[in-house]
Amino acid sequence: MSETRWLNEGEQRTWRSFLAAVHLLEARLDRQLRRDSGMPHAYFHALVALSEAPGQEMTMTELARLLRSSQSRLSHAAARLEEDGLIRRFKRPGDRRTTIVTLTDRGSATLEEAAPGHVGEVRRVLFDALAPEQVEQLGKISEGLLGALDPPSPVASSQPREVTREPLTEQHT
Repeated sequence: MSETRWLNEGEQRTWRSFLAAVHLLEARLDRQLRRDSGMPHAYFHALVALSEAPGQEMTMTELARLLRSSQSRLSHAAARLEEDGLIRRFKRPGDRRTTIVTLTDRGSATLEEAAPGHVGEVRRVLFDALAPEQVEQLGKISEGLLGALDPPSPVASSQPREVTREPLTEQHT
């Protein structure tokens, strides 16, 4: 059995400051988006991911992986986003197990409307609070943490898939 490597006073202070900052940042961004756009930060993040995907669509599995979300949490969010007309889900032809999610025109317009306020808040509470060299350090630190927490996995195929849209039926949601 190995001995516990307890945090020293400086590490403990850094750890607690980091946790508090991440928690407060996420809460602030969520409040801003809910107030200005009526959607939580997690939904905004999903719309951004879809807007940046080829053809503005991807599988639910790919989206969950990109958002670092569980399938069940994403399914709940997708149901709400679809109900609001921001996304559409459909089954991949020939593969009834795979669900494709796509950004709708309404979702794209909603994202365009929400983005300026969101980026303004991100800039105000993160980038404007740091010196340029701190921003660079934060980037490197974040990449290092992601490398330890979520190591890159081999990318499936980078070839685009041709998808024919078949609406989901209620029994397949």
